[in-house]
Amino acid sequence: EMLGNLLDNACKWARGLVRVSVASVASVGDGPVRQVLLVVEDDGPGIEPDHRAAVVARGARLDESVPGSGLGLAIVQELAGLYGGHLTLGTSPLGGLRAELRLPGG
Repeated sequence: EMLGNLLDNACKWARGLVRVSVASVASVGDGPVRQVLLVVEDDGPGIEPDHRAAVVARGARLDESVPGSGLGLAIVQELAGLYGGHLTLGTSPLGGLRAELRLPGG
């Protein structure tokens, strides 16, 4: 469900390129812990930094002209939290959105 929602979002907004990568990375906290890092990037318009918190709220949509429910990124964030992970949104070197999903494991 998480990967599907991230890919659906990227494909909806991409101009022509979506890049997906997965890695096992070390995280420093109470000690070294392995995490799975899943990154989905696109070459679309991206999301302005001041709007990123809004798009992970249930039902929030920045562009009503594009079909969608406004649930995809909110569901990813909620599920990530349930698994002890988190979702971070940023700007991709491709020009669009970079969604980083970190989950325990790896």
